[in-house]
Amino acid sequence: MSPAIPDSMAVPAGRTPMVVRLLVLATFVVILNETIMVNAIPRLMESLHITEQSAQWVSTVFMLTMAAVIPVTGWFLQRVTTRQAYAIAMGVFLAGTVLSAVAPSFAVLLAGRAVQAVGTAVMMPLLMTTLMVVVPEQDRGRVMGNVTLAISVAPALGPAVSGLILQLGSWRLLFVVVLPIAALVTLIGLRKVENTAEPQVSSIDWFSVGAAALGFGGLVYGLSLFGESDGSAGLGIGITAAGVAAIAVFVLRQLTLQRGGTPLMDLRTLAHRTYALSLAVMSIGFLTMLGSMILLPLYLQNLRGLSPLETGLLLMPGGLAMGLLGPTVGKLCDRFGSRPLVVPGTFGIALALAGFTQISMTMPYWQVLGLHALLMVSLAATFTPIFTLGMGALPPHLYSHGSSMLGTLQQVAAAFGTALMVTVMSARTTHLADEGVAAAAAQVSGLKLAFVVAAALAVVTIAVAVRLPNRLAPAAPQDHAPIDVDGPVAVGGTS
Repeated sequence: MSPAIPDSMAVPAGRTPMVVRLLVLATFVVILNETIMVNAIPRLMESLHITEQSAQWVSTVFMLTMAAVIPVTGWFLQRVTTRQAYAIAMGVFLAGTVLSAVAPSFAVLLAGRAVQAVGTAVMMPLLMTTLMVVVPEQDRGRVMGNVTLAISVAPALGPAVSGLILQLGSWRLLFVVVLPIAALVTLIGLRKVENTAEPQVSSIDWFSVGAAALGFGGLVYGLSLFGESDGSAGLGIGITAAGVAAIAVFVLRQLTLQRGGTPLMDLRTLAHRTYALSLAVMSIGFLTMLGSMILLPLYLQNLRGLSPLETGLLLMPGGLAMGLLGPTVGKLCDRFGSRPLVVPGTFGIALALAGFTQISMTMPYWQVLGLHALLMVSLAATFTPIFTLGMGALPPHLYSHGSSMLGTLQQVAAAFGTALMVTVMSARTTHLADEGVAAAAAQVSGLKLAFVVAAALAVVTIAVAVRLPNRLAPAAPQDHAPIDVDGPVAVGGTS
């Protein structure tokens, strides 16, 4: 879709276009499913007789599928109208939800989750690209605060929502409940969503698609094998190395296509310094968020004996706080700039994760709730300015590529964090158990070490955040590339 604002989409300043409202609602529903299975992992381990490393793939396969599909969406969105993209995305998501609900085995459940993820993968770039086209620059912080509800708060609320549903029955209810809600949102959207631009004919490099899928998938799958107790660490190292090699091939292919073809993912977006720094903060932030979200239900249910409902209620205040603060953070970003929000936000993330390194069998529940709320509030203060600043640093012709890269790395980082945290925890737990340490004490130690790793990664975001500019100046007419205020030039080249 070409980046032009149709007359029908024009809205007064300070108001959010209807198409963006509907896309936010649909994206919230589909992304909620990214983490809705987190609370069900202990239930799956028991009912399907699988290990923690296997069970966490109900979340990981969702993220990895999105990471593999999102790079293709830039090409896909150019070839179809907004309504067609919406209909296809939601239709595929509904099909995956049905398949997951009736899955007779764990393998079929994973297949259903992958199909769900294909539909979800289209919604995120569709939302981001449409927003950048139809929303005036002076309103983007406020609108991006609402978008935060979909791309950040939905994953945060997933465990809480699933905890409530699991109290009523089996894990299949997670999909049975979502199905009619998603169907209703789809019908409303098909009646109300308007096309924002005309489709264009473009080509795609399928070699790049395959290299990206093999590279990112191999990287995370190899990492997930490190914590297995059956001697799979050697295989994991080999698969991880193969994944890194495939990613290198993918990067080289994109660099070649940039000189004489159409790259699947234009890496010239990374030449824009502010975008690259924002991407780094976002990736590490999602890594630590999803990694922590996979650990807390295991701690609260397996070690502290809480039910899924009790776990969900304990984690819900943090998710709700993140959601309620999203629009407010967006308005503050428009008014004061990004740095007064991002820097304290990254400090808060590191502080919360450092607090979780002190978990024990007797840690008060109010302390768990407080640390989780601090983590969610800090993430809210970080993500909205980061998305606004990063995408705003790009010229319009790179919006689709920037959105695709942001979505891809967000999912890879989340999947990487999930696998990394579970691997560190399992490896430490297994090692101590082999030395004769009691099972509960061994797992607490494993959880502590996993949170130490998460906290150390969070410290990196502080170092990156202080290098971000506070605002972006208006785009220069000759190249449409914004320039940093309070910082170096945001671009390093043009395409």
